[in-house]
Amino acid sequence: MGVRLIVVDDHRLLAEALASALKLRGHRVLAAAAPSVGAADLVISRAPEVCLLGTAAPAEPGTFDPVVKIKRERPQVAVVVLGPVPSPRGIAAAFASGASGYVRHDERIEGVERAIMKARTGEAAVAPQLLQGAFGELLNPAAQPDDEGQRLLQMLTPREVEVLVRVADGEDTRLIAAGMGIAPSTARTHVQRVLMKLGVGSRLEAAALAARTGLLDRAGALPDGTPHAPQAPHAPHAGQGPEPPPEP
Repeated sequence: MGVRLIVVDDHRLLAEALASALKLRGHRVLAAAAPSVGAADLVISRAPEVCLLGTAAPAEPGTFDPVVKIKRERPQVAVVVLGPVPSPRGIAAAFASGASGYVRHDERIEGVERAIMKARTGEAAVAPQLLQGAFGELLNPAAQPDDEGQRLLQMLTPREVEVLVRVADGEDTRLIAAGMGIAPSTARTHVQRVLMKLGVGSRLEAAALAARTGLLDRAGALPDGTPHAPQAPHAPHAGQGPEPPPEP
């Protein structure tokens, strides 16, 4: 039997994609919305069985204030948090606020669905490996990265980090090349390497993953430490042909 649920995430595209996937599996999605700051009022007014709440920063103060409000006004609603690889503080904050479960953002749809079903029946929906990982971090915090965003960031070179930030800002290959002072073909190669390392198939997916995991927060400054600001494309040097048209 399908579950009546609401999907909320700061990134509307992710909320709508997840909602569509759950609809195809027979669940009744009452709403798919962003931003998550409006989650509490939406859930209180629609009264679903489960609220799936996406967050990129589970350990940040105030992240789970909507959960507290939901549980106060609609205690029968189960809240499942969808977030990055959590720190012990992130898991503790989620459950302390009244959440019924915590699922990694990169979990397969079957895993998300299992968590939703368990939460609806009143069970705690959290994978044993997440708890094991949290205990491992508590016992040996230096043995693993702080979170998924940090792990992904460590896979990229400083040049690739800059490219990713520019991709997330919506720059095409020509703007990336102009802003970094490199040839468009070199910029295109950097973009392809970033996509390959992140395991995604498009620039949009790369930007969404970076935002979801908090990678963009960590990569918000250029390698020299200055804040990133897109630059206007400059004219080609003498002897060079015109820049290729922007990519879609």
